[in-house]
Amino acid sequence: MSQYKILIVDDDENICELLRLYLEKDGFLTVVANDGEQAVEYSEKYTPDLILLDIMLPKLNGLEILKMIRKRKISTPVILLTAKASVEDRILGLDCGADDYLIKPFEIQEVLL
Repeated sequence: MSQYKILIVDDDENICELLRLYLEKDGFLTVVANDGEQAVEYSEKYTPDLILLDIMLPKLNGLEILKMIRKRKISTPVILLTAKASVEDRILGLDCGADDYLIKPFEIQEVLL
């Protein structure tokens, strides 16, 4: 069974719970943050193997978080999970250091793969 740790960052508790349930069912360890400040703190404290990051968050938005963790030389892969669906948004997210960009609503199988 995998012991990879995934940091889920979203202010929607239903999305966090859905992701947590499916990821843990597949053997991943999960940590959940519901705002930008927690996300930055947890990205350092828990050293996740992957970060699933929403963009529209309270306190700090996902792009600010992404820039901060990249500036701190944290190279953890980041997948943005967001409702921001324009081409410009995707380009901006990837340009800020995201490794992938998935648009909400997403299929859970897409995230698991």
